[in-house]
Amino acid sequence: MKKGWRAMINRRDFLKTSASAAFGGFLMNNLQARAAMAGTKSLGKIGVQLYTVRDLMKQDFAGTLKKVATVGYQEVEFAGYFDNKPEDVKKLLDDLGLTAPAVHVGIDLLRDKLDTTLETAKIIGHKYIVCPWLAPPDRALEKYKEHAALFNKVGEACQKAGFQFAYHNHDFEFEAQDGKIPYDLLLAETDPKLVQMELDLFWIRKGGQDPLAYFEKHPGRFPLCHVKDMTEDEKMVEVGAGKIDFAQIFSHSKHAGLKHYFVEHDNPGDALQSITASYQHLKKLKF
Repeated sequence: MKKGWRAMINRRDFLKTSASAAFGGFLMNNLQARAAMAGTKSLGKIGVQLYTVRDLMKQDFAGTLKKVATVGYQEVEFAGYFDNKPEDVKKLLDDLGLTAPAVHVGIDLLRDKLDTTLETAKIIGHKYIVCPWLAPPDRALEKYKEHAALFNKVGEACQKAGFQFAYHNHDFEFEAQDGKIPYDLLLAETDPKLVQMELDLFWIRKGGQDPLAYFEKHPGRFPLCHVKDMTEDEKMVEVGAGKIDFAQIFSHSKHAGLKHYFVEHDNPGDALQSITASYQHLKKLKF
């Protein structure tokens, strides 16, 4: 074999090897870049809004809380105590290693029985008192100014007693009325120190809005969030089974002021399976 031919073969092999090495390096760099984009942070304590397991709570309050703890949840948010005494609720939480940073309280109770509500909250150990929703008759634009005034008043009373008041959204607050967004009115008409927000990440998307835009415009005002996912046809599903990019949202947690993340599904098929699937996804999530 002539030297020239041998040199040609060696050069060809060299080019193949170099190309393979370059491609392999490209793949490695690409994977590393994607890993870097995914981030290294993860959620610390993961919570659940107990409204998700309300039917089970009615049947077996203590047993359901025990199952919630067994899944891995460390925080819970109450939506009723099912006639259990606050002292008994507190003991049960302590026995299970759970804390309850927040509770949902209807606007009527906030208006008429705030003192009793705060006494109960102090015994159980809540930090946040959250108004969960507004009934249809209370959703006219002029009503929101009344709500804002009430929320400021409730927020001040909560703060004096050592609590923080917050409001939880659905999608109807983002439906424009006379060219105005009611949610924006609530944000503008309430004192940020007295009234903070629990952002429901499903309902704000259902309302056609971007949570990141609100984080940018109102930094530090969202200490709580509800974590639930959405399909392409806007159905509610377990976290990880839909299209919402939670890693992207949670990467802005510090700017938003997010401290507590509560899994929720308003109408799950099997409630325990639902909260288990969502927990397992969030436990592995990096951002």
